[in-house]
Amino acid sequence: MSQALKTTETPPVNATPEPAVVASPAPPPAGPTLRLPRISAAQIGNLGLVALSLTLGVLAWHLLTANKVDFYINFQNVPSPWRVFDAFVAHVQTGIFWTHIGVSMRRILISYSLACALGIGIGLVMGRSRLARSLIMPYIEVVRPIPAVAWIPLAILMWPTEESSIIYITFLGALFPIVLNTLHGVEQTPEVLVRATQSLGASRWDVFRHVVIPAALPSIAAGLAIGMGVSWFSLLAGEIISGQYGIGYFTWNAYSLINYQDIVVGMLVIGFLGTGSTAAVKLLTAPMLAWQKRTR
Repeated sequence: MSQALKTTETPPVNATPEPAVVASPAPPPAGPTLRLPRISAAQIGNLGLVALSLTLGVLAWHLLTANKVDFYINFQNVPSPWRVFDAFVAHVQTGIFWTHIGVSMRRILISYSLACALGIGIGLVMGRSRLARSLIMPYIEVVRPIPAVAWIPLAILMWPTEESSIIYITFLGALFPIVLNTLHGVEQTPEVLVRATQSLGASRWDVFRHVVIPAALPSIAAGLAIGMGVSWFSLLAGEIISGQYGIGYFTWNAYSLINYQDIVVGMLVIGFLGTGSTAAVKLLTAPMLAWQKRTR
């Protein structure tokens, strides 16, 4: 017993215990990071080519007007780029110029929205129903070739105000490209996909929603972009004849006053507005066509 006690070792009194390990608090979860879109070298090169092309066009315009070239096409009375730019800067500082732009944009928004809703609906129904196509298609084929200018007198008689008649003319311009492209997209739906979906027990509504509409989306997007361009053409025709405000009226009024630089200002503003609105339509329809990139 005494030997067992002797062999038992007692820890030293002055021994310091090891410090306890304290777990550090976990860092807070990182919030959503903003990822900027990456621009590839090909996109940068494309932008460079666009800038070079526009620069060469402006340079050619300057040389032709500065030398007053009169060879088959007369540039003697065409204003130079600098005069047009000075006129544009002067108009930007006035409120009436922005009023013209705002009125035209409002008319486009109303008429184009109506054309999209009605045009896509009519195109889808015509594509899936022979009866609807036989009843509606004759009217489209007869009315579609009529230019927007020819509608102006009748539109003024039909609608109570000039504003509503201009919106109606613009609506007609955007309607027909949307209807025909939607119809084309529905007709191009692969029949094998329709039969495969039906063999799995899908109803007609399921086939229409999950097969027909996705297959027609590329054509619908093309029709929306084309309809936007045609709607600007129709809008300007209506504003020139019966409008009191709008960028088309601004351009026609400049022609009546023989103000050449304002004519070019109006033309360029129309071009940029049409380009910007068409680009906006393509940007809005791009998410619906993301599946095309994944299948390539």
